[in-house]
Amino acid sequence: MSYSWMGPPSNFTADNTETGGDSRTENLNQWYTKGDPAYIIVCSAMVLVMVPGLGFLYSGLARRKSALSLIWACIGSSAIVTFQWYLWGYSLAFSRTATNGFIGNLHHAFLRNTLGAPSPSPLIAELLFSFYQMQFAAVTVAIVMGAIAERGRVLPAMVFAFLWTTLVYCPIACWAWNPSGWAFDYGVLDYAGGGPVEIASGVGALAYSLVLGKRQEKMLLNFRPHNVSLITLGTILLWFGWLGFNGGSSYGANLRAVVACWNTNLTAIFSGVTWVLLDFRLAKKWSMVGLCSGLISGLVAATPASGFIMPHASILLGVVTGVVCNYGTKVKYLVRIDDAMDVFAEHGIAGMVGLIFNALFGADYIIGLDGVNANYVGGFVNKKWKQLYIQLAYIVACTAYTFVVTTLICFIIDKIPGLELRASEQAELLGMDDDQLGEFAYDYVEVRRDYLAWTPAKEHHDTNSPVTAGDRHGIAAHSQMIDGHRPQHSGSSNEKVGSEEKPKNQ
Repeated sequence: MSYSWMGPPSNFTADNTETGGDSRTENLNQWYTKGDPAYIIVCSAMVLVMVPGLGFLYSGLARRKSALSLIWACIGSSAIVTFQWYLWGYSLAFSRTATNGFIGNLHHAFLRNTLGAPSPSPLIAELLFSFYQMQFAAVTVAIVMGAIAERGRVLPAMVFAFLWTTLVYCPIACWAWNPSGWAFDYGVLDYAGGGPVEIASGVGALAYSLVLGKRQEKMLLNFRPHNVSLITLGTILLWFGWLGFNGGSSYGANLRAVVACWNTNLTAIFSGVTWVLLDFRLAKKWSMVGLCSGLISGLVAATPASGFIMPHASILLGVVTGVVCNYGTKVKYLVRIDDAMDVFAEHGIAGMVGLIFNALFGADYIIGLDGVNANYVGGFVNKKWKQLYIQLAYIVACTAYTFVVTTLICFIIDKIPGLELRASEQAELLGMDDDQLGEFAYDYVEVRRDYLAWTPAKEHHDTNSPVTAGDRHGIAAHSQMIDGHRPQHSGSSNEKVGSEEKPKNQ
């Protein structure tokens, strides 16, 4: 089989098309070329890597005592979304029989009627399409998990993940990507998720942070990311996965996928360099955190645009994104919302910038490189002047809907006994790792034990010193240290380690 200029290799004419075909009577693989499904399977695995990448990124940006809880939240939310997508998420977003333009029905619940029939892209089967889109949903919710940094409880966050995917992500995905969605019908250009993924996650994290409240002021003094190496590792994993995220959104091994990968890299690099230069202007240092922040902002901006615009436009997109998102990190101070991981600036704002660039630089010849969408029209490049207000209306709709519904979800969950979103003040002082998980990213208690075991004992020891017991402190001792006092330990066996009674004065 070979591609024609106007469509897939052949039309799907299998038996029982309503249920996706019947493998007992025919080979359903015959309707697709082998290269396209293989490519999307690989891209699905690449996108999966983005979830732990986000966990490492958030972990490095947080304090040591809350580092592990953010990795747990990202991976845990991915498990929740996988079940939700199988249960009814895919059907609510991509049901073929949906007619209202807002959200799908339950025609594909439990992956029923989802086999060999063509997906919204005729290049791959619906079963593969549903698996690939599941990774998108998982990544989106993992991005939102940055909102719980250092003060959010993980159990209500998992309940939130299920409800938010159902009530926010699925409807917006239906708007943009379901052929019956109102945004799809309106002519919105959104390649890989500027609305469902980036605006929804950025604005959703902002709303979650609003309901959650600010971190304690004394915990913000001299705050710095605790592990820049983890930030770098997370960024690299995200970059790798993003090539599958954007490249795979062409749904086939074709030239449009190649252009999307080129644009993704160009936008990321120029955004990262721009961000670093802006930070250097103030600190006269080449910030690694700034480079990673700029790279991620560029990857986000490329998400809606990489399959629509020309490579030279991606360079401009990267520069503009680096500037806008760098200054966008100040928005949280203006609105007085503690967006600890800058999710809104790096995802919400960058996604908006990418969508606007589709109106300015979207080109029909780029869109047609997949061999399927030859009749698509771009933006200003093709003299479609109304595309700008179409994109702006879509941005406003996604932003308003996400903020209102996310705020309501968080408010309702927070009022349910046992599902309070925020941990107690004492738990926040202790750290989310100890309070929520009982495990640590860095077990300094064990390190101290090993140190004491191999260090010769001195003749005299200061029994009031917190050296031996300080790293085994509980909430009370932690609170004393925060207030500037040496922690007091009464009757604790920890004080006996390496201590002995001082001789009395004669």
